[in-house]
Amino acid sequence: MSYQSAFGIAAAAINGGAVPLAALNEGQPQQTMATVLCCNCGVPIDGTCGLSMCYDCVKLSVDITEGIQRESSLNFCRNCERFLRPPNQWVAAQLESRELLALCLKRLKGLGKVRLVDASFIWTEPHSRRIKVKLTVQGEAFANTIIQQSFEVEYVVVATQCPDCAKSFTANTWRATVQIRQKVPHKRTFFYLEQLILKHNAHRDTISIQETKDGLDFFYSQKNHAAKMIDFLAAVSPIRSKKSEELISMDTHTSVRSYKFTYSVELVPICKDDLVCLPKKLARSSGNIAQLTLCNRVGNAVHLLDPQTLDTMDLQPATYWRQPFTTLATSLNLTEFVVLDIDVTGVEKGKMALADATVARSSDMGRNDNTYYVRTHLGGILHPGDTVLGYFLSNVNFNHELWDTLDQSKVPDVVLVKKSYPRKKKNKGRNWRLKRMAKEYNEMEDSGNSMSSKQRQIEQDRVERDYELFLQELEEDPELRSTINLYKQSNSQNPARQRLPKASNMEGIEGGEADIDTGDHKMAGIESMDVDDSKDSEDEAADDDDSDDDSYEASLPEVGLNELLDEIDELTLEDGYHEE
Repeated sequence: MSYQSAFGIAAAAINGGAVPLAALNEGQPQQTMATVLCCNCGVPIDGTCGLSMCYDCVKLSVDITEGIQRESSLNFCRNCERFLRPPNQWVAAQLESRELLALCLKRLKGLGKVRLVDASFIWTEPHSRRIKVKLTVQGEAFANTIIQQSFEVEYVVVATQCPDCAKSFTANTWRATVQIRQKVPHKRTFFYLEQLILKHNAHRDTISIQETKDGLDFFYSQKNHAAKMIDFLAAVSPIRSKKSEELISMDTHTSVRSYKFTYSVELVPICKDDLVCLPKKLARSSGNIAQLTLCNRVGNAVHLLDPQTLDTMDLQPATYWRQPFTTLATSLNLTEFVVLDIDVTGVEKGKMALADATVARSSDMGRNDNTYYVRTHLGGILHPGDTVLGYFLSNVNFNHELWDTLDQSKVPDVVLVKKSYPRKKKNKGRNWRLKRMAKEYNEMEDSGNSMSSKQRQIEQDRVERDYELFLQELEEDPELRSTINLYKQSNSQNPARQRLPKASNMEGIEGGEADIDTGDHKMAGIESMDVDDSKDSEDEAADDDDSDDDSYEASLPEVGLNELLDEIDELTLEDGYHEE
């Protein structure tokens, strides 16, 4: 055997191919093989296999895909974006996903006669409502002869409406509802809960959302969807829930009953920055913490803080509901103070630092010399001259049963809560925004409401004021911002304030010129010193006002761009041109 033959045999073995028979039998007497000519093209083929046509002619003359559909349809619900899996199951599937490919293959008839080798999508325009799939199958053309062929199948996406979406547009078709309530005089808790629901997409199974006076109502088509919502609420907020059911109908022959389920959810009426007086027994059992505490944070439990010692405790919902109590004061009762002096004691706990501060009420500045020496947990962020919000407890009397149990000699005159930032401009444009949920689904129902138009306007103003306070709280608290999604404000919704340049007095130019600030036209060569002086004074006054506002707002906390998310669905070509 020659060197070239040995090399060819080794290469064929490595590549997994067949070894030529002539190479193996080299040096031995060769045997002649019977060949016949193809009846179609005349190419010599092996006559021992019993075929009269070559392999290429068999593929051209025999169609193993006969009987398999080349066109079909898919039912698609535009509202919930689900496809119909016969007979009555609706499944969610993205375009060119494995789930959609499996659904397309199950819709084909006659595919069981052949062996499926490969299946893949062919790209089509999304708005064409067409889905094309390329299939590769193998089948037996003759006895002991298997061929492989590829073909395309086109699916037409038919827009329809699933039964669940049809029920959502019909009144009183819900099966379960979740009613969330909190007995507090503001709605900032629900604004924060709304953002948590949007971030985790916990509202995807709802068929309707209604806003009520004291909370929100979520409606579902299935009971397990409502139970899933209850589990989510218990994981992010301190709640207690109660389940009730109502019999709607019953079949007397089969004893099949139809119920409507209602889950009543009540949030703990303690919010952030509230002044809380604990029962004496509960305070002693919780590490002997002081009875007078501040609500530092609210999660699945209420986190309380003693501003005098930096001691903390977690008030669990089950513990609270065994012996419920109300707060002494809410953030609506905060008073503004001015920090005159501060001395840090050196005791720190996380971001909090204990300090002794001398403060005075802002309303007393220039009237009297009343100052208050207090201990606060804000030693790390307060400086002399800062403004701070707190509860003024000197000469105050609360109509509260737990307030009478306190030792009045140990009650501080002032309890500082948080640093305050002066805001001169009420509606300053923000570079970020939040998504809203209630307006997307349903507005507040006015039917059956006996409020007058003036009362309704007052209620609307109160809600807007609470929402503005919630936005300000997000600006001031980075830890609170990290739990929700903030989105970049588009240029069209937040136009940048651009100040036009001043018109300079140019002499010797023929024609007319327009004053940029006033729009008044004047002829070239005619100068009015009085008008120019008045304009300059007005511009300087405006610049002074802007500089004062900027100096006031220089200390305001800013939301960094790294904390904001892009909303890809709303990006357009015009945004790119504006950025350029």
